Amino acid sequence: MNWLIHDYREDDLAAVVHLIDSTAGLGQESVYSLAECIGALTSRQPAVVAVHQGVPIGAALAHVAGERAWVMRIAIAAAWRGRGLASALLRELERRLIDARVRRIAYVLPEEELIGEGLVKAGYTRRPAVAYFEKTEPAVGLGANLLAELGGRVLPGDLWDRMAGMEVEKDLIEKRIVLPLAEPERAARHGVRPPRAIAMFGPPGTGKTTFARAIASRLGWPFVELLPSRLADDGNLAAALRSAFAQIAELERVLVFIDEVEEIAAVRGDRPGSGGHGITNELLKLIPGFRERDERLLVVATNAISSLDPAFLRPGRFDYVVPIGPPDAAARSAIWRRYSANRADVDLDTLAAASELFTPADIEHAARIAAQAAFERDLATGGDPDGPAGAGTADYLWAIGQCKPTVTPAMIERFTADIASHARL
Repeated sequence: MNWLIHDYREDDLAAVVHLIDSTAGLGQESVYSLAECIGALTSRQPAVVAVHQGVPIGAALAHVAGERAWVMRIAIAAAWRGRGLASALLRELERRLIDARVRRIAYVLPEEELIGEGLVKAGYTRRPAVAYFEKTEPAVGLGANLLAELGGRVLPGDLWDRMAGMEVEKDLIEKRIVLPLAEPERAARHGVRPPRAIAMFGPPGTGKTTFARAIASRLGWPFVELLPSRLADDGNLAAALRSAFAQIAELERVLVFIDEVEEIAAVRGDRPGSGGHGITNELLKLIPGFRERDERLLVVATNAISSLDPAFLRPGRFDYVVPIGPPDAAARSAIWRRYSANRADVDLDTLAAASELFTPADIEHAARIAAQAAFERDLATGGDPDGPAGAGTADYLWAIGQCKPTVTPAMIERFTADIASHARL
């Protein structure tokens, strides 16, 4: 990716107007005139602009009317067509529209053209019209305010595809969890009951939260994270849990995520009246009611699965108990490929070997350090505008040396033992 996408700013007007006007003959038309596009820009309707070396090379703009938005124009400079920029602009524009509570996104073309194929691939459905493409975002309906009160939101739709590496885990989760929920009728024909609750365990930083968010994104369901520390602020954690689950029950569909679940589901002590005992009991009572509704998924995550109460994870409450460990060499190579922007001169195998025990979060941190070093070097030397942009293999190896892996050999030993005693797939 050789561009940066940002929200439209007033000083972008002249460049965006030029893009719209100069690309009108390149098959990028819409039913909206240039004057209407200018009106939308000046009235601060949602719009995004892509720049390369400070020069605008693409723009996408929309007009919002209630819960529907109309994509007015996607304009790409001729030299940048066919390089994925249109899809990137559309994704960024859709994120702004979803945040604005838009449910239906439409794009009307004056006649059949190439961009129509891209819209279909992006999830749009053609409606009877000249060439009318519409995309329906997950509905939260009357629960929109409730979702906001819970701190939840609908996530961007591409999080699953953006997860680099971890293909073994992704394949397992997609087959066992995502597809039965996405296609419940087909699953029912084979006697497969979609899961209602899953637990993920593994060392810190291995991507459990990322997987939970990606599952919600893949399903198109709202994502609500319940933070035990925040619930405890109300003084009565058990009552706060009851209240939160009562609100969640009013949503049409939802993925609920609880990280560090050991804080509210630890092994119960000998004294029934102890605080931890009562909180664990409350959660055990809430899960069966949660499971009774369709289009619900509870995902809990922990770094210390052996500390959870045995009754908490038993079958009937949790359908699967999934280990999420550090990425293997192939997964590390895939993650490095993503952060190195597919530069052909970056030795991915060397980086993967040098970053053994690194979690995805560790690799991201090292890549950020290397990118910063490359940026500072470019500032100091003036850079080579014709040379490769970004960090190289040496930069990444230096950054790896500056980082300490989150996972230790002792953690791996405990994780391996936990897989043998707790995993259920």
